[in-house]
This record gives sequence, C-alpha cells and structure tokens, in this order.
Amino acid sequence: MRYTPAGLPALDLSLRHESQVTEAGHPRRVSLEIRAVGIGAVAEQLGKLAVGDTAGFAGFLGSHRNGKGVLLHITEFDAQPASL
Repeated sequence: MRYTPAGLPALDLSLRHESQVTEAGHPRRVSLEIRAVGIGAVAEQLGKLAVGDTAGFAGFLGSHRNGKGVLLHITEFDAQPASL
C-alpha cells in the first residue's frame, strides 16, 4: 500500500487471466497478465485479497505513469464472481 500526494491509499497489483475460447471453430487458450491500480476505498478492499484469489474486476484503461504500457484502474471488483 502506498499513498498518493493527496493522501489517498493506492495499491499497485498485477492481474492474471487464463481461459479457453473458440475462435474460427478452433479452441484457443488465452492468457494475459496486466498491471492494475486501485485508489481510495477500492485499494483498501483490494488489500484484503490474497495472492491467487479469484475475482472479477471493472474499471478503465489508461497509460502507466511512465507512459509505457497499459494500466487498468480498478473502480470496483467482486471477490466471488459468478462463473462465466
């Protein structure tokens, strides 16, 4: 946990997704890791998750602080998402 210059809690994390989908009639394995950040109350709640927990996340995409790469800004999450 870190704090922004405005004093808000912020938590930097990495999210990993793995699944299998069908594309053009063939199964395809999908794997993705993305950097993410939660700020404010969301950061405090994210801090309660353990490494490896499964959750559903919502938010918006922006650039990383250094301008390189994509960063998911988490605005809400469900620690027990429904099966997809």
